[in-house]
Amino acid sequence: MIPNSKSKTVIRGTTKKSISKKSKTILKDIRKPELCLKRSIDKLIISPNPENSWEAWQTFNPAAILIKNKIHFLYRAIGDNWLSSLGYANSYDGFKINRRLPYAVYQHLTVSEPYKYYSFASGGSWGGCEDPRIVRVGNENKLYLTYTACDSGLRMGISSIKLNDFLNERWNWSKARLISPPNEVHKNWVIFPEKINNKYAILHSINPKILIAYVDSLDFKKGEYINSKFIGKTNKRRWDSNLRGSGPPPIKTKDGWLVLYHANDYRENWKYKVGAMLLDIKNPEKVICRSKQPILEPEGDYEMYGSKPGIVYASGAIVKDGRLIIYYGGADNYVCVAHTNLNKFLKALKEGKKKKLKTEILKRKVK
Repeated sequence: MIPNSKSKTVIRGTTKKSISKKSKTILKDIRKPELCLKRSIDKLIISPNPENSWEAWQTFNPAAILIKNKIHFLYRAIGDNWLSSLGYANSYDGFKINRRLPYAVYQHLTVSEPYKYYSFASGGSWGGCEDPRIVRVGNENKLYLTYTACDSGLRMGISSIKLNDFLNERWNWSKARLISPPNEVHKNWVIFPEKINNKYAILHSINPKILIAYVDSLDFKKGEYINSKFIGKTNKRRWDSNLRGSGPPPIKTKDGWLVLYHANDYRENWKYKVGAMLLDIKNPEKVICRSKQPILEPEGDYEMYGSKPGIVYASGAIVKDGRLIIYYGGADNYVCVAHTNLNKFLKALKEGKKKKLKTEILKRKVK
């Protein structure tokens, strides 16, 4: 555990006082029935905690997984040491935190060149592990973690943990492996939650096309890499003119693999927005349909003001009681949630209609 700090909570780029003042104006503007939004700055799920130095500055971009009717979160945190690590929290209903640990549960020990400017630009830290995704493949007794590792570039790291260890908070992670080549920048790789044609499937690029690596094992050997290709191709005829990368691990639905992704509109290229696409179940390189509008975009003050203004970054999603629940980072400072009826959402996606997600910030309850 990193020693505690009693420093005053200050949100990098603004302050709690200024956010509260701005929130009144923004809430007044967005409380319109047709928007179906639920937002309140007073109901933060996971926000920076000055009592823990490792998460004193930023807490954002969570991984989420539903196991035995409980949602488990691994969230990215940055503190006084300016390094990214992962914290743990859980929830029974998906909207209220029941337990949050006061210490980091995963850290990536940088092997070489720990301080890089592109790491700082990527979210405010000088090293460590960024933007986790967690998945269980089929009924395996193991969970797999992918994340961006600040190690000889921004590379993709992978680790795993036995299911029982995870559920009992025994953080016996396997030795991390870097699965993208050194001195390259790669982010947003996600693992499918079941095998495809008896192979593990890793979605590693969505631009200019869907690229998936099929492998026999996720226990990568040292020096075994996936060669990915990402091209910042721009299509000005669409809102997602610049596709950035995948969000949470794909979700299997009756209509196809649901993939949420990050994108920029060239008219507002400083904003991160979230879109959705359906991929063919048997051939996930094939795109069935794509959202014609963003399903989530920065609007609330906790998304527009913070360490990185104008950012909504979806990295976790589950389906519970017929609802699609999406967890995302707001302005690189908070963990937020958006939700909608899954079947209605899929119908609107296939028909090309705009389906606005209800959004709110989870109420923080720390034990």
